[in-house]
Amino acid sequence: MHRTSTLLITACLALAGCANSSDGKATAEASASSSVDREGQFVTATQSLEFTTMRPSNDELLTYPPRWCKELDAGHSVEWMFDIFDGGGLYPVAEGWGMEKPAANELLMAGVKVYCPKHLGTVRDQLRKSGEYGAARSLWSRPASPAGTVAHRYADRLRLQAPA
Repeated sequence: MHRTSTLLITACLALAGCANSSDGKATAEASASSSVDREGQFVTATQSLEFTTMRPSNDELLTYPPRWCKELDAGHSVEWMFDIFDGGGLYPVAEGWGMEKPAANELLMAGVKVYCPKHLGTVRDQLRKSGEYGAARSLWSRPASPAGTVAHRYADRLRLQAPA
């Protein structure tokens, strides 16, 4: 809530400062308001998603989309971004919360749609080719793993790799 208040105050100050710009372009106005709009759109889009234990704070969730977009801009795949061990480590999971793969894919799609829509088609195609995204929202071609969450599977993998 504190972050949202701070962003709203910053946006208002930016709007007031840029209203009478000498060149007629209110660039700071557009960027400040679009940042607040993007955050609101993304948080709203995440309200229906299911988390494994508890819902993380909005601030925690808001850290993911800009990082995903940066990696997509660099040419990385969704598979690489979500790979916690050999890739980008950007799977949405942290201490106390996590997501099953279908919900994580939905979160990714929401983030890409709001923050870097130029990558939306690529991400959707990658998820479809992997069999992890259906023709319609929340239509999945593979069930969740029997072990439950991705975080649970990685914990099992770590235990298996631990030296005896």
